[in-house]
Amino acid sequence: METPDTAELCFPQLLNNSCRKPIVSQSDAFLAYILLSSISLLTVILNLLVIISISHFRQLHNPTNFLILSLAVSDFLVGLLLMPVEILLTETCWFLGNHVCVVYYIADFIITSSSVGNMVLISIDRYLAICDPLQYTTKVTLDRTKICVCLCWICSVLYNSLILNHFLTQPDGHNSCYGECVVILNYITGAVDFVFTFISPISVIVILYMRVFVVAVSQARTMRSHIATVTVQRSVKVTAKKSEMKAARTLGIVVVVFLICICPYYSPTLVGEEIEDSSSSSPVVVWLLYINSCLNPMIYAFFYPWFRKSIKLIVTLKILKPESCNARII
Repeated sequence: METPDTAELCFPQLLNNSCRKPIVSQSDAFLAYILLSSISLLTVILNLLVIISISHFRQLHNPTNFLILSLAVSDFLVGLLLMPVEILLTETCWFLGNHVCVVYYIADFIITSSSVGNMVLISIDRYLAICDPLQYTTKVTLDRTKICVCLCWICSVLYNSLILNHFLTQPDGHNSCYGECVVILNYITGAVDFVFTFISPISVIVILYMRVFVVAVSQARTMRSHIATVTVQRSVKVTAKKSEMKAARTLGIVVVVFLICICPYYSPTLVGEEIEDSSSSSPVVVWLLYINSCLNPMIYAFFYPWFRKSIKLIVTLKILKPESCNARII
């Protein structure tokens, strides 16, 4: 057997038991590091602004925004925890040991699952707001929303601890060499995860938003046909309906972007392959999934005037003034 050059090995002292380093030019590695680090920093900052805005300003304390807050927490953790580790993996070699490998992938799976759960809750919220507006305020309260969000996170932790049980006990069980961090879901476990984390929630999201779209189009036609005869009182109701529809449109864009980003990750299961997360898996697929966390607050900034206004108050430090939490944002 040919002895590899020790400069090519992650752990030269282990010789044939060590993984090889990838051949990457220093200039390409530097550019990738700068770009990905910038995306990670931007993700953290933007989602932190969403978290501060909704948490601080009382006018933003409503069920829909609390769901956005939960999603922003998921996205914030992606930028703070997952992206930096993924940047380290651009060199393929894993130097952080088995325990950090376990923590990383547990966090990865939990955060991804919670994001999917938040998307389902957002879809249900918009469905009830548009399709059953008269009962919305009684069915959807802030306390009930908080309970649903807590259950979403708890279920994500329990579910992923279960499907990664073998990985938790043997974190290096699928490693082919030293300097690698790999978790592989076999066909059965991958199929179960595919159903519970992708097919079922995505089906619910698509069905609900199709219903929302149909009802929204119908309501828009009704409003246009009566726009000339509305009274001042009716116009207030029309404005409220338009506000709900705008929220449905904005969050619909968030959902569509999320689907575009997550589908490539589950494409191996679609063709009957095992799902593999490792230090050598396709960085494009992983970063496409992660970049979604950076895109969400950008969508809010583009479509939500309250977010732009709250950013201005935060950046100018007016948020530190007494009673700033009562500021008029909407």
